[in-house]
Amino acid sequence: MQFSKNRNTTRWIIVFASFFIISLILWNTYTFFQIFKNEERVKMQNWALAQKKINSADPNADIELPFQIIQEASIPIIVTNKDSIINTNNIDIDILKDKVKLNTFLKKLKNQNEPIIMKISDNNIHKLYYGDSSLLNKLKYYPTALLLIIVLFAALVYNFYKSTKMATQNKLWAGMAKETAHQIGTPLSSLIGWVELLKAENIAEITISEMERDIERLQTITERFSKIGSEPILENKDVIEETQKAYDYLQSRFSKQIEFSFKAPESPIVVLMNPTLHSWTVENLVKNAIDAMKGRGKLVLEVTQDGNFVKINVSDTGSGIPKKQFKSIFEPGFTTKKRGWGLGLSLTKRIVEEYHKGTIKVLNSEIGKGTTMQVIFRKMEI
Repeated sequence: MQFSKNRNTTRWIIVFASFFIISLILWNTYTFFQIFKNEERVKMQNWALAQKKINSADPNADIELPFQIIQEASIPIIVTNKDSIINTNNIDIDILKDKVKLNTFLKKLKNQNEPIIMKISDNNIHKLYYGDSSLLNKLKYYPTALLLIIVLFAALVYNFYKSTKMATQNKLWAGMAKETAHQIGTPLSSLIGWVELLKAENIAEITISEMERDIERLQTITERFSKIGSEPILENKDVIEETQKAYDYLQSRFSKQIEFSFKAPESPIVVLMNPTLHSWTVENLVKNAIDAMKGRGKLVLEVTQDGNFVKINVSDTGSGIPKKQFKSIFEPGFTTKKRGWGLGLSLTKRIVEEYHKGTIKVLNSEIGKGTTMQVIFRKMEI
């Protein structure tokens, strides 16, 4: 408990330290931006003074320094007199040739910086508009780029953390499942022995037969749990036969208030599958359908062919699923029941899509009328 508390404290310290460092970088960037902007304004003021010096200089005056200041300017400049453009510097030739483009560019400069007033005389006042240098433009977008990098880095760290946590949880669940299978194995062996003793006592054959079916079911469940976390062995099996096996067992164990119906082609359809895991898929879908109907209604399991694919539809007349939940019902932990951990459909999706390379989805659903779940597998050529 203390370790967990210390770990959470460390995480919060890292988070706050990261925010502090980011804030410091952004503040320094803003400070540099303002310093460079002020320096550029000083340069433009010197440019304006140099221009004024050249315009008012005597023919024999030394104007080498003002000319040098003007020539060294690399910032786009437009000088106006009563909104008429009278001088430009460092403006693209394509813009200069097009009056509309030039006026648009002037508006852009007006939005970037406050103009510098050039008082030539009392009746002759010019305004100097200038843009930002390439360095300032790069610095302007630096905070945005930095934030984007930080967000991407944070997303990467979060994804890594989440993946690591999920991998740890998967190992834990796999370990628990295998341990459960191991624990079930001991009493199961005893039950098999008791059944043999009951046979010797001449107990009714039907009773013994049903008990053996239940024991076989327990063995199947044990095998399912033992396969979690391991790569299952896939075999070419008749999907109709394997589906009906699971269906028949469930039909005999549920209330007679459920009207069961099984539809399938007469000829076999071969699919590469693991029979044990496939029966788990059928069981989860049928049990969910029965739960949705609250133990009373009509359940139809239908197997059909569609080109190179086989489709298994499980339809019920239950409460239905809202459209916005069509995908979320397959997420681990999602459940609408008061009891249960919401793992059934998540496991089913994993069995179908990861192990059998098939697909599973909500084919259609209507609130108050029912739902049809669909599983699709690729057929094997025989």
